[in-house]
Amino acid sequence: MSERGGFAAFSRRLPDVRPSLSLRDRLMLVRRRWRFLVRLAISTSVAYFVATELFGHSQAFFAPIAAVLVINSGAGPRSRTLYELIFGVVVGVGVGELLILTMGRGAWQLALIGVLAAAVGLFLGLKGLALNQAANSAVLLAAVVPLSGAGNPAVTRVLDALIGGLCGLAMMILLPRNTVRDIGVEVQDVLKQVSGALDDVAEALATGEPAGAERALERTRELQPAVETLRSTAENVSEIARMSPMRWTQRGHVNLYVGTIAHIDNAVRDARVLARRSSAMLRHHEVAPAGMADAVRSLARAVGIFADDLAVQADFEAAQLALIEAARTAVHSLPASLTLNTAAVSAQVRSLSADLLLASGMTREDLDEHLDFDD
Repeated sequence: MSERGGFAAFSRRLPDVRPSLSLRDRLMLVRRRWRFLVRLAISTSVAYFVATELFGHSQAFFAPIAAVLVINSGAGPRSRTLYELIFGVVVGVGVGELLILTMGRGAWQLALIGVLAAAVGLFLGLKGLALNQAANSAVLLAAVVPLSGAGNPAVTRVLDALIGGLCGLAMMILLPRNTVRDIGVEVQDVLKQVSGALDDVAEALATGEPAGAERALERTRELQPAVETLRSTAENVSEIARMSPMRWTQRGHVNLYVGTIAHIDNAVRDARVLARRSSAMLRHHEVAPAGMADAVRSLARAVGIFADDLAVQADFEAAQLALIEAARTAVHSLPASLTLNTAAVSAQVRSLSADLLLASGMTREDLDEHLDFDD
């Protein structure tokens, strides 16, 4: 086999990590991220200008890199990213400078410096960006020989990290993301998936076929990473809504979304248990009580109403009525003689309703009163 043919065969075995997007989709993606591109351009150029022209650093390559790291750090608070960046650099520079003074520069010294900087970082409990920067800073300090008269590289490295990080953070404040839109898209997607899973469960209960419940179980299992991402996004948008004057008007809606996330997480878990119990019931050839499928279908509709009310900052009255009615139907559908699975399905409908009622602002005292269906 030729070298070209061998490479082609090897490349076909590699997973394609690129999303399946059309040219139009790719252009729209670039267009939607215009704020990110502008932040990147301005923050890197300003960071480099400040470090070189105002502070006189002749090798200020890390200032724009630090700006990129803060801007492109993903979800989560950017201020925390800045702290991790600075702390990691300080640890790496401290370890690297001490070892360079002791051993000098060279190939084996570089390897030892990188390992010891990472080991010290681990000992101090560093992880993620902070640990990476501890190792990176020590290695760069050992590998890049400072220019004559360039000043102390340890000091300039820390200052460049601070300059670049602050420039990146400033751009996040001056040209912020749309906080309500960003968290709203993620929350609405999770709620849509929960509603769809409940519809699958309702269909399974109505037909007696477990396939729908098993499909819903898999669907809700796959939702957990989205919920974790949602928590990180909530931290980020809360920080921006608090710090950026351009997003102060969105703080109320952002806080409303953020306040629902723990309850939505519980609702996802309850939907997963509901799907599992429904699947077990049907696989054991148990017949769902009359009305249970209607209860789950009503719950799916109630989740959709809750999502709509959340999107427009409504008073949740319609959602609360729908959630209470779904729970009532589930409880009243229980027969006199019931199995463990039947009782569990009814309990999970009530529990999921309770989660979203709490998310809507209902107190636990009012919740107990509204979900008490004893005749």
